[in-house]
Amino acid sequence: MAGTERPLVVSVVVADGLVGSFGLGVCAEVFGYDRRHMGLPRFDFALVSEAPGVLRTDTGIPITVEHGLDRLARSDIVSITAWELFDRVPSPALLDALQEAYARGATIISHCTGAFVLAEAGLLDGKRVTTHWKWAGELAARFPAVDVDPSVLYVDNGRVITGAGTAAGVDTLLHLVRREWGAAAANALAREMVVPPHRDGGQAQFIDAPVAEVEDDLLGAVLEWAQGNLADDISVEVLARRALMSPRTFARRFKATTGTTPHAWLLAQRLAAAEALLEGSDAPVEEIARLVGFGTAAGFREQFTRRRGVSPRAYRQTFRRALVAADDDRAA
Repeated sequence: MAGTERPLVVSVVVADGLVGSFGLGVCAEVFGYDRRHMGLPRFDFALVSEAPGVLRTDTGIPITVEHGLDRLARSDIVSITAWELFDRVPSPALLDALQEAYARGATIISHCTGAFVLAEAGLLDGKRVTTHWKWAGELAARFPAVDVDPSVLYVDNGRVITGAGTAAGVDTLLHLVRREWGAAAANALAREMVVPPHRDGGQAQFIDAPVAEVEDDLLGAVLEWAQGNLADDISVEVLARRALMSPRTFARRFKATTGTTPHAWLLAQRLAAAEALLEGSDAPVEEIARLVGFGTAAGFREQFTRRRGVSPRAYRQTFRRALVAADDDRAA
């Protein structure tokens, strides 16, 4: 994305009566404020519609939209909120504008059933995507070229990100912030929003069988211990022993409670800890690998590059520059 020499243009596409109030609120919370003190860039945030004017949200609350679809031609980030699936067909003008924005290099994000509009535009063909679990079957049936995963919070395909319903919109945008501007910025924003700083995209949208409160408390204590001892050789057996369970029972309870596996959770924690050290310390890669439990620098580099798409060195250089730029903005 563009650097800090100009504001990043963020546009949220809305339609009369269809504006998802929650999704719109999440976009406004992340992009509608000056958060340069947190390490984020400047944003030029606005709503976009085919017919600008006073529109109704899905809850009936009116909002004023000042910009037409022409704004998408200069947008760096385009988000589309929930869409009515059966009575409203996306217009050719909207589909063309989304296709052109993508072709020009914009990042396109859908919230909940907004994925249906991106699919109609052909932007999801051949991609693994998600939407609200209730409508995942409908999305798959209408668009057989799209690989629909109903069990996850969000799916990142680079310049196309699809998020599931309601609160998953928070996770989706925090993921984008973490990806583009680093863990420190995402964590600071999460604290401001009073939400968890990171839920991995592979986490389940909902929990089929929550465990009893006392068991949640015990599991929480075990996870807190693991987060404080990432340098140790932590296995399912070690965690299960601390939870006073058999490894099989622990793995089953862990999956039911968190929606992911102990191995995937530990990997996510180690990567997050590594990001923080790369951003906030001068520790060499070998030392970071040891501190977060990857063992060897080679193993750390391989996992980090595979999961983050850049090497640890490139990640550090990118977000060190971002922090310096943020400091310059604050000083100005």
